This record gives sequence, structure tokens and C-alpha cells, in this order.
Amino acid sequence: MTAVVSTAPFTVVDPLAKHFKESVGVNVEEVDINNTDRFLVHSPYTDPEHLLDLETLDDENALLARALSRLECLREDYATADYVESFNWGDVMAELQKLVQSTGKTFKETSFYIVAFRSTIPPSTVYEDLGVLDKAAHAEANQVGGFLKYWFGSPDSEGRNLATCLWRSRPDAVKAGHGPAHRKASRATASMYSFWRIDRHRLVIRDGAESWEIIDWVD
Repeated sequence: MTAVVSTAPFTVVDPLAKHFKESVGVNVEEVDINNTDRFLVHSPYTDPEHLLDLETLDDENALLARALSRLECLREDYATADYVESFNWGDVMAELQKLVQSTGKTFKETSFYIVAFRSTIPPSTVYEDLGVLDKAAHAEANQVGGFLKYWFGSPDSEGRNLATCLWRSRPDAVKAGHGPAHRKASRATASMYSFWRIDRHRLVIRDGAESWEIIDWVD
């Protein structure tokens, strides 16, 4: 299995890296980033505390996380375009089917929780400051567990952007949102964004990964 590294639009230093290295269940100082059978790059961040530990997931979630390494954006207008049409979901699901067949593992029908964060950043916002908050929040969320994929784009000419997270479950996402780094990022929303909206979706993958659909999330 090959770990795929997304391209980040900025480079930041995580001010909470030391804290997470001391508090995570896995000793990140001993993480072998070349052991891609266990540790997966699932976001633009590649430090050990940002890697997804596949051994913490059941078969369905681990297989999907691996398949999501194929996720790519298809449209330049992803910030405003239809969510499903903005990504190569067909390729991801084809990869998932291959993994199910090659591993011989059973894939039972499973639902996953998707968050799409649409935003507009005014010229007054320093994008690197957002990056610091974002990276810290990702490391924090990654330790909660069940965080399968994180992708974000770059603001367009009008400052519009899209970031998206795919989770094992909504409770995982809610728990991650209660952490101090997430609360700090949330408090900064009003001052750093001129517009923001959260859309929620449900990804349903049926038995054997034979079919799938993404629909609006309904509690």
C-alpha cells in the first residue's frame, strides 16, 4: 500500500505538536512513517501525530481509509460546486472494491459521516494564521479516532474555499469538536471568515462495496 500525500497550500509549524506527542496513545516518536500497512497519510499534514493508525479501525473503516488515498478534486469551482460532483468518488469506490477483493475481507453495509465546510476569507485574513489553527485542530481530532480523511483546497479569486472531513461516525466528529484546539479555531471563525457554512452528508456503502451513495445527513 502506498501512502498518498496531499499538497497543502501553506506550510505551518504546529504549536501544539509537543503536547500531542506527549498525550497520544501511540508513541509518535516511535512511529515508522514508512510502515504504510499501519500508518496512513490521510490529510495534507505528514508529521507522525497526524497519521491515521489503521489498527484502530474495523475492516470497513480501514479499507475505506485506504481507498480514500485516491480522492482527488475534479473541478476548479469546488468551493461552490455540487459536493458529490467535485470529487472522483467513482475512482475511490473502484479502489475500495479492489481492496475488498485483494484482502479477502468482508465489507458489510456501513454509513459514514461527512462534513463540508464552505467559507469565504476576506483579504484582511492572514491565511497562515488559519493554517496554524487548522493544523493544531487536525492533530487533536486525529487522536479522537475515526477520522478517515481530511482535504482542503485553496481560496479562489474571491476568497471562497472548501474543506471536507470524512468520519467513521458523527459521535467521533462531535467529540473532536470539543477539544481545546477546535474550540480555539471556532472562536476565530467570526473574525477570520466573512462567510461560512457547514454541510453534512451521509456516505452509504453497501455490502461488498458493490454500490454507494452520498445523501444529505438527517439526524
